[in-house]
Amino acid sequence: MRVAVLADVHGNLPALDAVLVDAERAGVDAFVLNGDFVTGPMPAQTLDRLAALGDRVIWVHGNCEREVLHAYGGGISDGSQPSSVWATTEYAAAQLSPAHRNLIDDLPLSVRLDIDDLGPVRFCHATTRSDTEIVLVDSSVDRYREAFASTSEATVVLGHTHMPFDRLADRRRFVNPGSVGMPYAGVPGAYWALLGPSVVLRRSEYDAEAAARLFRAQAPDYPGLAEFIDENLLSIPSDAEALAVFSKI
Repeated sequence: MRVAVLADVHGNLPALDAVLVDAERAGVDAFVLNGDFVTGPMPAQTLDRLAALGDRVIWVHGNCEREVLHAYGGGISDGSQPSSVWATTEYAAAQLSPAHRNLIDDLPLSVRLDIDDLGPVRFCHATTRSDTEIVLVDSSVDRYREAFASTSEATVVLGHTHMPFDRLADRRRFVNPGSVGMPYAGVPGAYWALLGPSVVLRRSEYDAEAAARLFRAQAPDYPGLAEFIDENLLSIPSDAEALAVFSKI
């Protein structure tokens, strides 16, 4: 089995399309969606594109899916998010049909797959015990040991922090493919990972200006659209900038 891991798509349909083209060229057998694919400028269209992949998709929920489901059901913010972030959650919920809602309902927190030459691999959004826990490339070995104590797989693929990395922690390999739609890697593009028989961190290029025009035409009411375009398409934060912010959290 060869698997493409797509994390943190965040409703960025042009970025997703670029990754799907490259993944198909690489001959993948399956796509693991490692959470946070729905909240963003084009959530319904993104879900439609992912659903069209059929049985080749393995879905894992992230905090965004949980939060959008809460908003879809009429729930209000619990105050844990800034108001600007909750506004994007409400926007995404308002774009979804009942069929979209069913796609993201009751998804697992983590899944396990057997990958060629890698053996059993565990996939999760943040950690195997939480969809919001932050584990960084420079987190301590003790932090990794505690956050993933409930699983034994030698390879774990996570997301959530939008920064690609591949590191060892107490004899276990931890891989973050980065973010398809909102990467923190310094160089614009759509980041993902190819697993089997090795681990390859990939970046797919796409036309950011064309994507910006598409968002302005089809998602003009997305909260903070101009900021989303400026900070996630035309230029993106570096890993150093993101680490400085996450470390404070």
